[in-house]
Amino acid sequence: MMLTSEEKKQYNRHLILDKIGEEGQLKLKQAKVLVIGAGGLGCPVLQYLTAAGVGTIGVIDDDVVDQSNLQRQILYTMDDIGLSKSKTAAERLTRLNPFVNFDVYNEKLTQENALSLFNNYDIIVDGSDNFSTRYLVNDASVITNKPLVYGSIFKFEGQVSVFNYQGSGTYRCLYPTPPKPDESPNCSEIGVLGVLPGIIGSLQANETIKIICGIGAVLFNKLLIYDSLQMNQTILNFEKDTTLEITVLENDYDFFCGILSKEEITLEELNKNKEKYNLLDVRENYEREEYHIGGQHIPLGDLKNRLDEVCIHKELVVYCKSGVRSGKAIEVLLKSNLKTKILNLKGGCI
Repeated sequence: MMLTSEEKKQYNRHLILDKIGEEGQLKLKQAKVLVIGAGGLGCPVLQYLTAAGVGTIGVIDDDVVDQSNLQRQILYTMDDIGLSKSKTAAERLTRLNPFVNFDVYNEKLTQENALSLFNNYDIIVDGSDNFSTRYLVNDASVITNKPLVYGSIFKFEGQVSVFNYQGSGTYRCLYPTPPKPDESPNCSEIGVLGVLPGIIGSLQANETIKIICGIGAVLFNKLLIYDSLQMNQTILNFEKDTTLEITVLENDYDFFCGILSKEEITLEELNKNKEKYNLLDVRENYEREEYHIGGQHIPLGDLKNRLDEVCIHKELVVYCKSGVRSGKAIEVLLKSNLKTKILNLKGGCI
């Protein structure tokens, strides 16, 4: 495999850089990287791996672009609202670098598809935003023996590490058990500084390039913690748990993470027999004002203190924008032992 004259123009600043040069650029061209998620972390990871010339990039995400994403997911524009993130990302990135091949998976990562997908790539980069997916990604990476570049964000703080690199520690070595669902809110509930995923995602891309090119000190058996408010970086060392064996995937990662099972109903099914149900909208006030499909409105953050207001004389359908917050609301409702059947509106109200 050789670089074309156009590729040499594209990657000139790499080619004249010691430690990369043409040899390193060819390694990048031959590499295959799978990015989990095309959201806050996935956007900068995808942008910089594309610009660097990683030959094949897979992107898996079943979500669509929402206006609230634009505060931090700068790969997208207002014109992309409602469109598939994975497809839109690949189309836009192709215009950045036409020498990169994109594998687009407009679907959710599951126990059923993870192992077969991971086997097609050299490195996995995790840009997911929930613990169920993080444990699934970790376990599938271990089973398929792929290095995993991990990143996470929380309000003003981010974390980066590399797991399962040449036999190093894994995510489970660092976090043996998941936090309780009510102890791990996501950015749709607590917010996130807009520039933070750009910083953390860029660090993930940096580790990925180092692994591919075989340069520098890879961040394995270490956890980098970045505090954007204080501009502090802390690196913690951790040891591999040699007693831990991961040979099969969990049957249900939501259950493993303490997320109670939820029955679902589609919007089409709901509209066929709407009078059978009470509706509960758990989105924020501004979302409710813009659009709703009826029913009560109690924002997720207020729900625990307003449980006595929830209408339960019919089966209850809980909804939000995408089905994530409504799922968390259902966990709160189930723990309160409401005397009615509760269903989640699959995919949300938009």
